[in-house]
Amino acid sequence: MAHGHNSNEKVVYVGDSRVKKSGRIDGTPPDYTSFPGKSEAFIPNFLLKEWMVGCVVLVGFLVWVMAEAAPLGYPADPTNASFIPMPDWYFLFLYQFLKYPYVSGKYVLLGAMGVPAILFGALFLAPFLDTGKERRFYRRPIASSLMILTLAACTYLTVFSWDHYQHQLEEKGIVPEHHERADKVREALERGEERPSFLKTADAEVPAIIEAEDPAFAIVEAQCISCHAADLNGGYGPALLGIGNTKSSEEIAEIITHGQGEGMPAFEGSLSDEEINQIAEWLAKQTQS
Repeated sequence: MAHGHNSNEKVVYVGDSRVKKSGRIDGTPPDYTSFPGKSEAFIPNFLLKEWMVGCVVLVGFLVWVMAEAAPLGYPADPTNASFIPMPDWYFLFLYQFLKYPYVSGKYVLLGAMGVPAILFGALFLAPFLDTGKERRFYRRPIASSLMILTLAACTYLTVFSWDHYQHQLEEKGIVPEHHERADKVREALERGEERPSFLKTADAEVPAIIEAEDPAFAIVEAQCISCHAADLNGGYGPALLGIGNTKSSEEIAEIITHGQGEGMPAFEGSLSDEEINQIAEWLAKQTQS
């Protein structure tokens, strides 16, 4: 209150409700929602939420991997000509992409490294190039079109690659190894037997090659192991060990000379009659008890 009769004396109100509160008592800054148009702090607010989402996704992925184990085939065999290599599903689009002429062959470096580098480089630079505030996809025609085009291309290449793989299996009459294993396990369980083991043990009996020092075996190694495997136990073609139990040397010579079916080529002209007879006589000795 004022003292005396001087009307120019400054009046100070203490504890009056008309004095506005200035700032917070504890000194903490206002929340980011108090500032329209401003985003939250990247560290630690935004980054912590991203880490939490990443942890949830990682745990879900690990549970999925443990629940659905990846199918494992037999050990790699370079002599197995029937094997059709296939990458994991998330690389199928790139696998199919590399089959096209301008990104394969002498251009394979461009397809395997150049194009992916451009795509991933564009993805890395996208936040720096697309700096607009608009977040609705239909208001961002360029970015949205590129995203839709990329998703469509990856989906098409993946589906087309898998469809082509299935046609190859059907055309060559090949059953994937993990399917064979699953069928054998199912059949064993249906018969009430124990689940079979597909691991080769060290004491497993391997059929021996009879007269491996014979010169005919060197010819067989040069001509036949690509289809019948190095140990002659079969690969793309049937096993040759034990063929003497079912065929005579004359029958074997006839097959070598003129071929048999689509898998066995004719060696007439590429091998002499003497070599063919030598191989046939040696294979006729390959019997098993």
